Amino acid sequence: MKTKLITLIFPFLFVTFSMAQGYVVGDKATDFKLKNVNGNYVSMADYPDAKGFIVIFTCNHCPFSVAYEDRIIALDKKFKPLGFPVIAINPNDPELQPEDGFEEMKVRAREKGFTFPYLLDEGQKVYPVYGASRTPHVFLLRKEKTNLEVMYIGAIDDNYQDESAVTNKYVENAVNAVLAGQKPEPDFTKAIGCTIKKKN
Repeated sequence: MKTKLITLIFPFLFVTFSMAQGYVVGDKATDFKLKNVNGNYVSMADYPDAKGFIVIFTCNHCPFSVAYEDRIIALDKKFKPLGFPVIAINPNDPELQPEDGFEEMKVRAREKGFTFPYLLDEGQKVYPVYGASRTPHVFLLRKEKTNLEVMYIGAIDDNYQDESAVTNKYVENAVNAVLAGQKPEPDFTKAIGCTIKKKN
């Protein structure tokens, strides 16, 4: 009886654990509809001509995110014309991190001249589905008809402190690979940044 109970429970625990981990490369991602700093709601369905998306979970306050802001703008400027726009999402709870409130997001986007949507994950419903755990955390998606396939997950590059010292431009290389009809290599790296601020 004990063995049978363990046999029944283990698959359930495995499924629960897997779901809690978010996406892995090869999964089909779901769309979202979140509020942009301009007051409009944005979803990936709003981009019918896109070939895919560079979805980046980021925020105002985290020094890692701040260090990458110019590089995120550069990624958008380079790849949006090629069909891979950046969509940035702030996953933090503003009650726990006031610097990441919606009004503060609007100020930051204006000051930095963000060329991409900067969305608030209100209620923190989207980032757990994707499995984001840090800011910044990148999910590169390729659009195939109505599907959004996860092609790369992880860091933007290998040196957040010094852009001139970067030796591996993970996201840039991943998008170029997808544009060439190839699979990114690597397709997963560890996201380096601040933990997402969430209510217990």
